Amino acid sequence: MYMALCFLEIPNWYTGRVVSLCHLKGLLILKDLVGEFILGTKSGKRQIMYKFILTTFSLALLCSCQSKVKKELALRNQQVAQLEQQIEHMQSTTGSLLDRMADLSVVNRTGAESIQKSLESIGQQYSFIEDLTEKIQTKDSLNLALVMNLKRSLSDINDEDVQIEVRGGVVFVSISDRLLFRSGSSSLSAQAEQVLSKLAAVLNDHSDLSILVEGHTDDVPITTECVADNWDLSAKRATSVVRTLQQDHFLAPDRLTAAGRAEYIPKSDNHTEQGRQMNRRTEIILTPKLDQFFKLLEQPELKK
Repeated sequence: MYMALCFLEIPNWYTGRVVSLCHLKGLLILKDLVGEFILGTKSGKRQIMYKFILTTFSLALLCSCQSKVKKELALRNQQVAQLEQQIEHMQSTTGSLLDRMADLSVVNRTGAESIQKSLESIGQQYSFIEDLTEKIQTKDSLNLALVMNLKRSLSDINDEDVQIEVRGGVVFVSISDRLLFRSGSSSLSAQAEQVLSKLAAVLNDHSDLSILVEGHTDDVPITTECVADNWDLSAKRATSVVRTLQQDHFLAPDRLTAAGRAEYIPKSDNHTEQGRQMNRRTEIILTPKLDQFFKLLEQPELKK
């Protein structure tokens, strides 16, 4: 009877605990021992007790198994939830990476097209620079030929009175005033006619050139009945040269321009007689016509 009571205490001692496989095996062995003890007697009460103990053991085992299954199921559900979260995160990351790869593909394609257009533009600009360089070299060659022709034509004239040079891609013919004019006068001398005739012969062979005639004086003030000041004197001298080139040597008037610069662009110091003599001059500036000059600098249209 005492052992039966002890066995009755087993379900209360075991309720709510996690049952391991060893515990379950121990309970089953204990059940078999109790069964053998009770079946060894003929008492009806002991048989009833045995059935009661068997039922109690069965309930305890069932409760323990259900509790263990629930906990294992909860653990598995938690693991499944964690795996689902990881899968969702991986899918999101993969989608983001695919989007970035697509964006990079678009950027790379756009960048490649931009680089290609830039290279084409650079190639065209390089061709333009090469063409411009070639034209400038051609122009320099023509200027050199023009200078040689002018010097050959004016070779019998003193070099101090006529200077021919190229400055900034433009041909300058500087003629001393003593070779062209009397002092303080805008009327051409007989010697000037000879110089301008030789000059006009060369200029007529270069009809593509514009001709700017500038009058320059020293800084000594002048006032006469015919001349108001150095501005007036320099402009009248330039006009006399232009008029002679047009009327006597048949240069086209649309090629000719007269300008007076007075004493404001000196070649030398006005404090000495020699310097003032250098400043009293007429400069004939030979340049390409403006439309041809701008056409020379015109840049070809670039591909878009």
